[in-house]
Amino acid sequence: MSTITFPDGKKRCRWCASAPDFPTYQAYHDKEWGFPVRNDQRLFEKLSLELFQSGLSWRTILAKRENFRAAFKGFKIESVARFTNRDVTRLLKDAGIVRHRGKIEAVINNAKRARELVASDKSLARFVWSFDGQKDGVALSKELKRRGWKFVGPTTVYAFMQAMGLVNDHAKGCIIRSKVGKGR
Repeated sequence: MSTITFPDGKKRCRWCASAPDFPTYQAYHDKEWGFPVRNDQRLFEKLSLELFQSGLSWRTILAKRENFRAAFKGFKIESVARFTNRDVTRLLKDAGIVRHRGKIEAVINNAKRARELVASDKSLARFVWSFDGQKDGVALSKELKRRGWKFVGPTTVYAFMQAMGLVNDHAKGCIIRSKVGKGR
């Protein structure tokens, strides 16, 4: 991954300048992407948003993030785990989110699996962080699938790992790389 010099004279990962709404991407890059997260609700939210992003651009999901949060009750694991077919129908009518039945049902399923994981491993964070530093998402993806999670292929899982700080994939020379490194 390479860097680009921004108008403020600082180098950042090239990808955060790739969208027309570049300030949104820059803010996401500078304040969120790659910083270590150990909060179960935020981890569940991000994994859910990553599965919705599959086949789409992250820009699309980022622009709809607040709508997703409202539609999925703030991604509170217990709340989403109690969603029913009525909720699926409601979500399929919500123009503020990506209306894909398989992905919606996967998030609900994954909330149930996350609830089981928390019961056995004490927290989603403890489980996820046991994969800290993996160079790809294969091992975590396989374990999530073994536990019944859906839409958690290696590419989706690795994007989640990058975003949540399990790996520091900020480009060498990026002003945020050392900040993330200190947070790890």
